[in-house]
Amino acid sequence: MFDSEPLFELEPEEAEAVGFADMANLPLGQLMAADWAAALARVEEDLRAVLRFLADEVAAGHQVLPSPSNVLRAFRRPLADVKVLIVGQDPYPTPGHAVGLSFAVAPRTRPIPRSLANIYKELEADLGVPARVHGDLTAWAEQGVLLLNRVMSVRAGAAGSHRGKGWEKITTAAVTAVAGRRKPDGSRFPLVAVLWGKDAEAVRPLLPGAAVVSSAHPSPLSASRGFFGSRPFSQANALLEEQGSPGVTWELPPTP
Repeated sequence: MFDSEPLFELEPEEAEAVGFADMANLPLGQLMAADWAAALARVEEDLRAVLRFLADEVAAGHQVLPSPSNVLRAFRRPLADVKVLIVGQDPYPTPGHAVGLSFAVAPRTRPIPRSLANIYKELEADLGVPARVHGDLTAWAEQGVLLLNRVMSVRAGAAGSHRGKGWEKITTAAVTAVAGRRKPDGSRFPLVAVLWGKDAEAVRPLLPGAAVVSSAHPSPLSASRGFFGSRPFSQANALLEEQGSPGVTWELPPTP
């Protein structure tokens, strides 16, 4: 069941031919990386129920964000590669913004959201890394940074509209899987959890023994109350290095 290549490695125009209703009937191994499929098998029926809910939303005339090809994007890269977990809330509700990775937006989105602009501001203050005009965080994901929204979809124009619809159980299982990985000798895989704000902080009990960096959320409403000056990027790299893992190259390409 888990040997198939993930469906959404297809070109976007091909993948978009598959809707949420189709996804609800596909093997998990066609929706995500094989080890993620194995790790989330215990919540498979819950995930299928959420996908059916999204199909119903579309059938009722609502636009659901992100698109079917991106809604499970956070699970596209192997679970085994994760070394930093950054937990977001729910996707941006502005059409064209959400891409399935927390805090990221589509490469051509201008201006970038204010929370992401604040992340870049802190990154520059922390590591001297210049801010980018784009919000494509793919380069972080490729290095094992899991950009996971607690709720993985939203109705366009209605922030928080898909809370309490089942995603929380899926992402609880995902965070638990990340924290529970063990090497053959029983030791932990290197991991740093970066928790910004109350929603993210709520997953801390799922991360027993994991290194955690926490602060206020980068939102304009809270960034000045503890996010600015928190130096999360240098802290995360120092904690990774303590665990014997190379740090993340946080500087993004100038153009996506």
